[in-house]
Amino acid sequence: MNEQESVAWVESPLQMLCAVEAHHAGLLGERTLVVPRAGLRPLAATGRELARLDLPEGLELAESSERMPRRLNAVGDAFSGRVQLRWVTLRPGRVVIVDDGLATIRLLELLAARPVKPLLRARATPSLWRHTLGLLAARRLRATARRGALSVFTALPVDGVLAGAVRQAGVELAGHDFGWLREQPLSTPGPAERTVVLGTSLVRNGLVHRERYLRWLTELAEREPLAYYPHRREDPVDLAVIRERPGITVHAPGVPAELTLRGLSAEQRVVSLPSTAISSLRVLLSPRGVAVEPVHVPDDWWTSRAAPSLRSHLQMFTGVTS
Repeated sequence: MNEQESVAWVESPLQMLCAVEAHHAGLLGERTLVVPRAGLRPLAATGRELARLDLPEGLELAESSERMPRRLNAVGDAFSGRVQLRWVTLRPGRVVIVDDGLATIRLLELLAARPVKPLLRARATPSLWRHTLGLLAARRLRATARRGALSVFTALPVDGVLAGAVRQAGVELAGHDFGWLREQPLSTPGPAERTVVLGTSLVRNGLVHRERYLRWLTELAEREPLAYYPHRREDPVDLAVIRERPGITVHAPGVPAELTLRGLSAEQRVVSLPSTAISSLRVLLSPRGVAVEPVHVPDDWWTSRAAPSLRSHLQMFTGVTS
């Protein structure tokens, strides 16, 4: 492998799309090999969709692999134990971290924290080993930042105070507006329905009561037809139930909403429970006059697993008001 070639390891559709955008923005050099993790159907579907478009010059989508490349220049999941172990055991060169949903904001908060905190997911209950690895990875990333070799590439809105603290720690915070994707022609028409609903992982993750969510969907469909785009982690059993509800057309899951919905018109709207896609679709669709509307989650929808701090973070981040 050419030493001038950057290697991006991606484990979700959004990570793959944002790795392409990072290359297009010039953060990864002249040549980039994007390696998707094997065994993930949504990731494979996203790769096929991207391959139909005019990929940036110098970028190649590799065959999926279960083995992480030895050299990592760009990743999406900074909380992955495999990624952290690689950073700790092999001194990283330049590191670019691309969007991985709301976890990106969590990462920025931890990179700015004093004293150093381990890189662990918000709802994690880590073992001693995992806590230690997260702490070592945090120290390694901070050292990388101090030598000016760490970038976080995101389309998410970052609070000014947090952005300042992150940059003070030496991290380059690079924003983007899906510049490459904006240039791509539409290969297929979008949904005909006026209202598009984005599916959620909150039910599958045990944070929102299933019956309340399904009742809301049913009541919404009674007022007008809906195009429903499932979250890649939604329960297939739930999707089967939703398909049976009158007035709801369920589309195939997997490909990021940023790819499939970028052609919506000003007469249409997108509604969603709190999710990263609210922010990214606003970036893409606001210039087209498309409304992207977050849905407030009533208190009685949340389960006991959804801590008040998590509820507040999700709803404040996506601009939801009660």
